[in-house]
Amino acid sequence: MKLDLEFYQRERVQSIAKELLGKVLFTRIGNQLTGGIIVETEAYSYRERGCHAFDNLRTTRTEVMFKTGGHAYVYLCYGIHEMFNIVTNKQDKPEAILIRALQPMEGISTMMSRMNVQRLFKLTSGPGKLTRAMGINRSLNGTLLTDKRIWVEDNGTKIASKQIMATCRIGIDYAGEDAKLPWRFYIKGNEWISRP
Repeated sequence: MKLDLEFYQRERVQSIAKELLGKVLFTRIGNQLTGGIIVETEAYSYRERGCHAFDNLRTTRTEVMFKTGGHAYVYLCYGIHEMFNIVTNKQDKPEAILIRALQPMEGISTMMSRMNVQRLFKLTSGPGKLTRAMGINRSLNGTLLTDKRIWVEDNGTKIASKQIMATCRIGIDYAGEDAKLPWRFYIKGNEWISRP
């Protein structure tokens, strides 16, 4: 069952980031269905320096973060990787969750073809890899996650709190002390999580 928009339109981005673990991200691009279990997330809030919209910074890139929760925020990182985030909270309260890793589940041969690989190993174990494998690019920026091209489903899997690990986020040294916030969450022992 697709998550409804109310799921994303709540406060406490960290809680939502943990609740997304075990949910399934799907895309239907070019009539090809792909899906993977979300196994790693990172939370970002306008209240901390790791966030693109820190201190309510409004730019062409961050404008989508000021929309209501449930929109896709897709941006280019280092001029190479497209990163998929889920906007949360109410309008004008810019928060988002970076989807860092997936465990492939549906359309694996399509993912492998998009990645031009022959082996499943580490196919979606990082935010830049999973977007490529799932066919996600900036054309989906601003799309609602109730769209027929990209959505998240709850398949009934519940991740016990003792299975959720919390650590600092990756690659945001520019955020100073805020880089130490334990806002990266992953499923303990899952082989698909990314590596710093």
